[in-house]
Formats: sequence, structure tokens, C-alpha cells
Amino acid sequence: MRTQVGIVGAGPAGLLLSHMLHLRGIESVILESRSRAAIEATIRAGVLEQGTVDLMTEIGAGERMKREGFVHHGFEIRFQNRSHRINLHDLANGRTITVYAQHEVLKDLIELRLATGGQILFEARAEGLEDVTSDRPRIRFTTKEGAAEELICDFVAGCDGSYGVCRKAIPEGTVRQDYFRTYPAGWFGILAKAPPSSHELIYTHHERGFALISTRSPNVQRMYFQCDPNDKVANWSDDRIWAELHARVSGDGFRLKEGEIFQKNIVPLRSFVAEPMQHGRLFLAGDAAHSVPPTGAKGLNLAAADAHVLARAIGAYYSANATDLLEAYTATALRRVWRGQWFSWYMTQLLHRFPDAGAFDLKRQLAELELVTSSRAAATMIAENYVGLPLS
Repeated sequence: MRTQVGIVGAGPAGLLLSHMLHLRGIESVILESRSRAAIEATIRAGVLEQGTVDLMTEIGAGERMKREGFVHHGFEIRFQNRSHRINLHDLANGRTITVYAQHEVLKDLIELRLATGGQILFEARAEGLEDVTSDRPRIRFTTKEGAAEELICDFVAGCDGSYGVCRKAIPEGTVRQDYFRTYPAGWFGILAKAPPSSHELIYTHHERGFALISTRSPNVQRMYFQCDPNDKVANWSDDRIWAELHARVSGDGFRLKEGEIFQKNIVPLRSFVAEPMQHGRLFLAGDAAHSVPPTGAKGLNLAAADAHVLARAIGAYYSANATDLLEAYTATALRRVWRGQWFSWYMTQLLHRFPDAGAFDLKRQLAELELVTSSRAAATMIAENYVGLPLS
């Protein structure tokens, strides 16, 4: 097989990149190890920055998002049993966020890509990359039927997540350096059939730990509370889950609306960045290059930004034989990545109670929470980073 850009992974970065290249007249083939049904059934959170919403709309993938997504003009920070609103629309010059689950984004992008003639090979597992420093890199893969195949291309986009093969093709130590941070906490997440408890997200600081109240639809709500990352889902009955959530968020007249819990999981909190994000004609994007704790809602948005930068760089190569944007890809992408890492760390340390934290740390957190909810300058810093930097 031969194409211009071989893309490994049909996540947000890979699908967005493929369609943006298509709009520039550039061919691509996506290799995806999972089935279409499996991708579309994997329920994950989705808080879309203003820039991601604008990008989806611009490329023709935003119709259902505009119709079914929840536009939030602000969110609440709750501490000491009181809520304080961060007015995103006011503080960030009219920009907002949209709550629209990641699997819904993927459904829209897959449908659009296939409708416009895109090639997505589902259940095609990438086994390794060859000759990425040459002008004919190759992707070895196994088809759904078990046949060994090769995809020859001009460029490879590694969008295959944290455990894929693409990052490994950049030699660790001699070329690639990895930066890690593991937090001593996890998020216990539930999906519940219940009406919304709030029309906007609620981020809660409590002595028992962090909690987040979000929504997925008028009838399905997403909620999280901080837990031991080594805990087990089986240890938490529905009654115990609701008791813990109520303990952390109730008070001052606010009370959660309960319902049937139909999904439970534990999410570890980690930060990771690989530098550089390119090697020869291999370019990493999304979780293949970096991951963040979910507190800042940056994961999907950083993947979209990577795809935007890479599509522009590859487009310049084919339209003008220009390589400057390709050469600058790592530096350009990492400016936003490290800004996203900082904001995710900032929100995590502001709202969570870690095992080694003492009375001093609690008092410091409360002082900082008072600052960001009473100072317009401090609230503006949070709002501008939460809605996201402009993609341009």
C-alpha cells in the first residue's frame, strides 16, 4: 500500500489530522487496532475548548456537537461548603467551553471521514515502523484477517496513544527524553441515570478530597471523587459512593440528585511528555506524545491542537515545498503542551488533598481558593487557560 501520510490511530488526533489533510488535497490512510464499534462504545469525558469547538465547526464536523453539546459560560469552584462561580464568558472575552463526550466527537469524525472517501482500516494493528529517517518510511501492520502488510508513505503520524508503537520508534535516551509525574491520587468515576444536579461543572475542594460534578445528557450524569489510585471498584457499593459524594459537595442548600449507577472506574492521575515529538519523518500527536491529569480538561484539546499544527506543516510541504513548519513542529506543539501541563498541575494541586499534605497545606489551599474566587485578575488567569489558547 502507498499513501502520502500514514496515520496510526483513529483517536481525536488521527481523525482530525486525516480530515484536515483531506481538505488540503493530501491523501492519508489511518490504521486502527480497534473495531469501529469498540471506538464508539468507549465512553470518555469531553470538555472542548473554544478553539476545539471552532476547529470542529470549520472542518464540517460540528453540526451534531452544536445541537447536542452543552455550552457552559462558567463553572463553579466549591470549598468550605460554598460555591463560587468562575464566569468564563465574562473573564475570557466571550469564549466558553462545550461539554460533549469524546466518543461522540469520534463518532462524528469517523462518519465525516468515511463520507468524504477517507481510508480507515479498522482492526489493523501496527506492529512497527521502518526507515522513519528516510524519505520512504514504512508501517508494518497486521490486517483484520491476520495478513502481514506494509504501508509506504511520505510521512508517518503517530497518533496511537500511550501504549502504541510509534513513540518507541524514537530511540529513548539518545534521541527521546521522557518527563513523568505520577500523582498520589486517582479519580473514582461514575455514570448515573439521573437529572442534572447543576447546569455547570462543579469543582470541589474538601478535606476528604476532590470531587467533580459534570453532565453527559439531560438523563445521564458524570461524577468523580478523589480516591486511592490502588483502590478497587469492587470496594465501593452504590450506597457508599453516594454517601461519599454527598459528604464532599453538599451544604449551603446544595444537594446531589441520585440515580442508577451503570458505570464505575478508577482513573490514575499522571503527567507525561516525550521530547522531541518528531524523528525524521515520524511525528507524534496526542497521547502518543503527552498525557495530563483530567483536572484541567486538556487531553483531547491538546490532541486537537497537535493535529492542527501538523496539518498546517504538512500542507505547507506539499503546497510550497516548505519544510520550516515541519522542522518547527516540536517547538510549536510543546509551547501549548507545557502550558497545558502547567494548568493541569495547577488545578490538581489547588483542589486535591494528597496523603503527605498537612495542616499548613490545607490552610495554603484555602487561601489560594479565596484568592482565585475574589480577585478578578486571578480568576481571569484560570478562565483564559480553561477555555484554551487560540489555535492560531
